[in-house]
Amino acid sequence: MDCSQLRYLCCALLVSLLTLGCSESAPPTEAPALEKGSLEHIRAVTRAVDDDALVNAERRPGDWLTHGRSYREERYSALDQINRENLDQLGLAWTIELGTKRGLQSTPLVVDGIMFFTGTWSTAYAVDARKGKILWQYDPRVDRSRALVNCCGVVNRGMALYRGAVFFGTLDGRLVSLDAGTGELNWEVQTFDPDSHYSITGAPRVVDGRVLIGNGGAEFPARGFISAYDALSGDLAWRFYTVPGDPAQAFEHEDLKQAATTWTGEWWKLGGGGTVWDSFVYDPELELVYIGVGNGSPWNRLIRSPAGGDNLYLSSIVAVKADTGEYVWHYQTTPGDTWDYTATQPIILADLTIGGALRKVLMQAPKNGFFYVLDRVTGEFISAQPYTYLNWATGIDDSGRPIETEGARYEDGRAHWITPGSHGGHNWFPMSYHRDSGLVFIPSAFRAGAYIDESAIYGTPRAVGHRTGAAVSSNTKLYKEAVFDTHPEAPPPGHASGRLLAYDPIAQREVWRVDQASYYNGGILSTAGGFLVQGDAEGYVSLRDVYTGEKLWQFDVRGGAIGSPVTYAVDGEQYISILVGWGGGQGQHHKKFDRLHPGTLYTFKLGGEATAPERLPPQEKPLTALVTLAAPERIGNGVDVFLTTCVGCHSLPGAGGGALPDLARSADAVIQNLELIVLKGAYVSQGMPSFEKSLSAQDVEDLRSFILYSAAALRSGIPRAEYQQALARMQKLADGVERETPLPETSH
Repeated sequence: MDCSQLRYLCCALLVSLLTLGCSESAPPTEAPALEKGSLEHIRAVTRAVDDDALVNAERRPGDWLTHGRSYREERYSALDQINRENLDQLGLAWTIELGTKRGLQSTPLVVDGIMFFTGTWSTAYAVDARKGKILWQYDPRVDRSRALVNCCGVVNRGMALYRGAVFFGTLDGRLVSLDAGTGELNWEVQTFDPDSHYSITGAPRVVDGRVLIGNGGAEFPARGFISAYDALSGDLAWRFYTVPGDPAQAFEHEDLKQAATTWTGEWWKLGGGGTVWDSFVYDPELELVYIGVGNGSPWNRLIRSPAGGDNLYLSSIVAVKADTGEYVWHYQTTPGDTWDYTATQPIILADLTIGGALRKVLMQAPKNGFFYVLDRVTGEFISAQPYTYLNWATGIDDSGRPIETEGARYEDGRAHWITPGSHGGHNWFPMSYHRDSGLVFIPSAFRAGAYIDESAIYGTPRAVGHRTGAAVSSNTKLYKEAVFDTHPEAPPPGHASGRLLAYDPIAQREVWRVDQASYYNGGILSTAGGFLVQGDAEGYVSLRDVYTGEKLWQFDVRGGAIGSPVTYAVDGEQYISILVGWGGGQGQHHKKFDRLHPGTLYTFKLGGEATAPERLPPQEKPLTALVTLAAPERIGNGVDVFLTTCVGCHSLPGAGGGALPDLARSADAVIQNLELIVLKGAYVSQGMPSFEKSLSAQDVEDLRSFILYSAAALRSGIPRAEYQQALARMQKLADGVERETPLPETSH
């Protein structure tokens, strides 16, 4: 190496050292902070919700990333800024009126102050929780006539969030992916035949990059299944069927071959049922998905499986592999279901010390009235006890099978009053597991139902629900002999109330209860602050002591609250939010408050001083003064039309209605133009479908006569029992029970 080369290398080394020294001493360049609530901020925080974030949601108490807050679906929050000692400072932070007067059942998701939820008719929303302002709204434009093939209202229970996208199902069966920042469509896929009776009201979950979605519809001909779709592309990854199809065809997965041995007859022609309409949860450690399976279709096992059988996997919890949907194990809560006793109710995962050993368990309070604790690794039955009064079974045997009472299957032609009724001892309203107390809080119902075997008339217009395509077992013949439950603890016929229960899952016993006026109250949130939150049917959001049930705080929200509350933190401040909007299912035809108000998102915080939305004065519409001169048998046919077609959405005439009107208190113009509404679809844009394919003009005229007769009877002050006896006599005339022949069928 010559001197010139050496000098060059020395100079180069000196420059490098000087450059290095300058770079070390200069301050690093920082990316500018994103404005909270801006598009860039929303995209950044939602794209960070990946598989790791969902698995470790427990480490992010300030967010609510998935339906039950974490994969355990405990609906427990570790936030304690709001606590029992400072509830006197809790106030309204902000509200957003959403305009709808139908049901709001969604559980909002929240990430860094950006909230996502669904509303009626499957509409999606994004809200800036810092400001209480809507960021975007997406209407999937569901055909309003879908209300005809939907059992339980035009509701939706929520979304899933993953890698910058939100996902939700629509009433007409689409799974939709939207850009979380803009609300623009990424993709949508039709999950079932749009001409079928299926619907989606439940919230999806994201599991290892796949979006899981089920469906409802087992009041109609339906075969249940759950599907997993790739979150990025919308491609179908796997599908698990909950009941076997036609044995002459190849079964979709091997376990269905064994399941088919538990069925008889030609069940597949009727669907079989087993829809997955609400609960499915994921254990990332075990890589298992637990599926809550619905009721049989038709309800009555005598019709769908006439020689008996357990009818797997109806009313079961089924564990499948998360990556493939392959069957692992099942436990059936109600073998041979014939009461609409779904096992679709919320499932909670927990680790409990039982018998001196720490057990990985799942817990459920399904419709049938028993609280179950199962080993979630193996499906082993651990324990079950009644959480409410029931009379269809006397207990659970050592194998985990219910011990049925005589006559519970209502196969003798009489109307049997069974408890729980088809609404169940607990329905879809979420429970909460409070880790600190070890208690599970259950929004339960206290109500019986009258079941009757209609297998002899199944498929005819006289069968309940036939005109809508439904196949249920509720008694609609008021003159049928009834079998009552005379036990002093049984709910009387027609009684319907609720109970908020605190339940010890290890000891299998009730710890405390709060009686409630309605059986249709909202889901539960519990917190490390020592309180639980629930909205109720009477129009209040209440906070209660988790250990005693004592009411600590209450806020008037103007109407029944059936949404599920969430809590989260924004910039170090804890909030509680809940959607309030009456309707869906049982809320369509009853209410416990004096006037419907627009659906509203309420949000609370310490020191909140926002002005509450205006409460309008009570509004009770008078009974119509129109009269009818129809013959008794024609009124009797009107009774049949109402009880087999209308009663799922409308209250009995004069009872006051719920989210949907009391027909006897409708404007005279409505009653006079009933044919235009019922047959021609004049109100289809409001969700009142046309019944032109199932009702005739004479049926509608008879329906009008029944409404007018009822209004006149109630105006006269006739005792309720006398009124019902009169209706029963007229039904007998229409059905030919007190005539030589029944009225000719007028339905199409």
